[in-house]
Amino acid sequence: MRNLVVVLGDQLDRHSAALDGFDPAQDAIWMAEVAEESTHVWSHRVRIALFLSAMRHFCAEQRQLGRTVWYQSLDAAENTQTLAGELERSIREHRPQRIVWVEAGDYRVRESLTAVVQAANVPLDVRPDRHFFCSTEDFRKHAAGKKSLRLEFFYREMRRKTGILMDGKEPAGGAWNFDVENRGSFGKDGPKRVPQPARFPPDAITQAVLELVARRFPAHPGSLAAFDWPVTPAEAEAALEDFITHRLSQFGEYQDAMWTNQPLLYHSRLSAAMNLKYLHPKKVCDAAERAYRTGVAPLPAVEGFIRQILGWREYVRGIYWQYMPEYAERNALDAHQPLPKWYWTGETDYHCLRQAIRQTLDFGYAHHIQRLMVTGLFSLLLGVRPQEIHEWYLAVYVDAIEWVELPNVLGMSQFADGGTMASKPYAATGKYIQRMSNYCAGCRYDPTESVGSTACPFTTLYWDFIDRHQLMLSKNQRMVMQVRNLERMSADSRAAIRRQAAQLRESLE
Repeated sequence: MRNLVVVLGDQLDRHSAALDGFDPAQDAIWMAEVAEESTHVWSHRVRIALFLSAMRHFCAEQRQLGRTVWYQSLDAAENTQTLAGELERSIREHRPQRIVWVEAGDYRVRESLTAVVQAANVPLDVRPDRHFFCSTEDFRKHAAGKKSLRLEFFYREMRRKTGILMDGKEPAGGAWNFDVENRGSFGKDGPKRVPQPARFPPDAITQAVLELVARRFPAHPGSLAAFDWPVTPAEAEAALEDFITHRLSQFGEYQDAMWTNQPLLYHSRLSAAMNLKYLHPKKVCDAAERAYRTGVAPLPAVEGFIRQILGWREYVRGIYWQYMPEYAERNALDAHQPLPKWYWTGETDYHCLRQAIRQTLDFGYAHHIQRLMVTGLFSLLLGVRPQEIHEWYLAVYVDAIEWVELPNVLGMSQFADGGTMASKPYAATGKYIQRMSNYCAGCRYDPTESVGSTACPFTTLYWDFIDRHQLMLSKNQRMVMQVRNLERMSADSRAAIRRQAAQLRESLE
């Protein structure tokens, strides 16, 4: 054998650089399903099923092209159940002249597989991942010499580089972003009509995977009953077309809004297909831009959507590879509280958290504000150890690959990196949730109160958070006003908040 081409579960790109120059007469593709990738964090069963189904569909497509695929199934008797163990065994049995793969999306996986190849003394050809607009090397150049990194400057650079949403040298519409127009809530009447997204009933391959996951991982969180995720490039492109046609026009204004028993609203549900690499982000951005150019969707909606992909998605990947592995251990706020156990069950009387967590357990999905300003906000204010909440996010969301999940959680949500990627902690009282949703209407807690039996835990913990980190926050220009508001409180009020916050933490432990 000439080349053994390693394809991991988040590298299902039919146009992958790893397949450049592939010769069916001399080369083979290597893929493996292993339990370790579902158990190193306690993975949601829908997440496991999505990976396995997409991998099996990719394998079937490659075999139809006449390519040899050495595919190790999860339930094979000889399976060592680790990627490193399976690769080591395959190298020993088939003695390839070279190992080929594209850049990994997970530092742990990269290090373990690289160690196997080095121990076997086989040449390794690592190729760039063409599924991104910005290479890791280009991001290093962007970051060089900068005291701080900020999305806005990186995003503008990417717009100029790609020409996406540009009119010559100027941004479309004369502005780089339309944040002010993209912060709408539904009001007391709620969303009037939300088109349901395209759904993809399980085919024979997916059905077999669902049965396997139910049998092998019965104690893992989540339900498989509603599985309808796109698992092939064709299905992902159909999901993209459906979003562009039916929901993109409303996405911008309501991208931050939440509503009881409405888990999807106007969001795209495309991130998993992009992160597993069977839907290219350029195809997504191009489709969104066409919608603006042809009058299908307004510019604020299109720009807000494209910024999440061309801006934020690329930015967090750059942050991840710029600072790993030490980034994963950061804990700038010295937070050590354990994660409440009901994050794994949704069994809490906090209505907003119950809504976000239960839909996560049902579908493996919650949109970005539910993650940032409900589950993430509560963890931040409570003072949960950032590595513990990181592992929860990595486990429960179908689109969670470590390169995208870790910076979003440790950096943006928990401010554990001390401001490397975000200019301030995303901290707020329960009033934010009240403004952006109807969750508070179904809850016994009052977001305007910080002390007492009906005080909203978010509001109590917010002022306690400002109090505990007053010195650090007073040096942050974006937080100075809130520190001053705290300082206007009486000593008795601040002491009462501290007591209530301490009691709350004790009860959650």
